Amino acid sequence: MLFHKVKAFVVQLDREGADSVFSGGQAVAGRVLLELAGPVRVGALRLRARGRAHVHWTESRSTGSSTAYTQSYSERVDVLSHSATLLAPDTGETTTLPAGRHEFPFSFQLPPTLVTSFEGKHGSVRYSIKATLHRPWVPARRARKVFTVIEPVDINTPALLAPQAGAREKVARSWYSNHGLVSLSAKIDRKGYTPGEVIPVFAEIDNGSTRSVLPRAVVVQTQTFMARGARKQKRAVVASLSGEPVGPGRRALWQGRTLRIPPVGPSILHCRVLHVDYALKVCVDIPGTSKLLLELPLVIGTVPLQPFGSRSSSVGSYTSFLLDWGLGTLPERPEAPPEYSEVVDSVAAVGQSPFPVPQDSDMSLEGPFFAYIQEFRYRPPPLYSEEDPNPPSEAMRPRCMTC
Repeated sequence: MLFHKVKAFVVQLDREGADSVFSGGQAVAGRVLLELAGPVRVGALRLRARGRAHVHWTESRSTGSSTAYTQSYSERVDVLSHSATLLAPDTGETTTLPAGRHEFPFSFQLPPTLVTSFEGKHGSVRYSIKATLHRPWVPARRARKVFTVIEPVDINTPALLAPQAGAREKVARSWYSNHGLVSLSAKIDRKGYTPGEVIPVFAEIDNGSTRSVLPRAVVVQTQTFMARGARKQKRAVVASLSGEPVGPGRRALWQGRTLRIPPVGPSILHCRVLHVDYALKVCVDIPGTSKLLLELPLVIGTVPLQPFGSRSSSVGSYTSFLLDWGLGTLPERPEAPPEYSEVVDSVAAVGQSPFPVPQDSDMSLEGPFFAYIQEFRYRPPPLYSEEDPNPPSEAMRPRCMTC
């Protein structure tokens, strides 16, 4: 039978495995392989490449004590569409291919900008190539090949190299009594980081209350899905750092406490139906009172920070940053951060984060998320992670970071 004469029908890319990762503007090339056990009449062989961002979720609503209904939200956006005919008879009828192996090469150019591949709880961004073999009186035969797109996010821009800082305070209360003021100030040297780097966190915690407080810092990923004017969010902690308790009436300083960025997917900021954002949250747990929380925005990029010597403007900014915190001297010249492809060399969707997620109901963060994460195989350089060799004494109070 004609159906059994097709022994193999597959789509192959010239770049396979870890190399099959593309970005906007690149060429995608490959071939469709067709192996026949005998002569086969073929009507046409067509190819279609598609990229689609899709979100979907449902929400249950109640209109009374006994009436409830489910509202569905769904939206999709095509970010790539390319079609080509690899084989079509000139007469418009059919052609007969002899037995054996047949190769049909193809190549097409990706648009200048695309959205990074992504798999989330309520949405995804997927790219694929589908070949369809049309034959008379026989169901069409299809072959599909999935490929990955990672759009470059260069952190070597003024906006992402700018320091981020903030300050908050809260009165510790229980019932109708005040127990003093707790204040928090925090600062990081820049907004943009890449996986494998460490964030040096500088913070000052003043505990004017009568109870001990506990400072912490976490990196949070927020997935935002948008459809029909509504939004759905999923949050997850991807990295965490805990400090030592600060006693009543005491002050604590974090002079570059390091928090490593795990191999997470980059920020997605320019898609109409979904976003992936990151933030550094520094908080102080106050017994009997809601926590004191300070949030600093982050952007996770794919193009790492350039070598120290080639960034004169950034060097000046970082020098000012250190002097402003009373550290006085620059650290030794660090190595360049790892390339994104070295940390996340093959982006694959997984169903559970490889690192533990702290269980903390107060953080108002939901459970594990689905993102592009792979085993961290590259030991990152100690970028800006050196401890101050000459820390100030307890009696020397550094100038306020926000002044």
